[in-house]
Amino acid sequence: MVVLRDGTKRFSEIRNAIDGVSERMLTQTLQNLEQDGMLIRKSYHTVPPHVDYTLTPYGEQAAEKIYHLVDWLEENLEAILAESPKE
Repeated sequence: MVVLRDGTKRFSEIRNAIDGVSERMLTQTLQNLEQDGMLIRKSYHTVPPHVDYTLTPYGEQAAEKIYHLVDWLEENLEAILAESPKE
């Protein structure tokens, strides 16, 4: 969702922006987000297929919250790891 904060993207653009995600996992996640009303999937009947993904207003709100959480985690990761119990 954070990747889509900057606007509409194609599947390949989303995949390239997220390190280590498989196509299957990304497809499932995008389908779930669409079902949950967080994004809109627009399919164009072209060859090759062209599909755009855009956040809905709720998706935009959620993506903004997630962005700030990720930012906070990155800023505090070292301290969080230092406080976590060791096995």
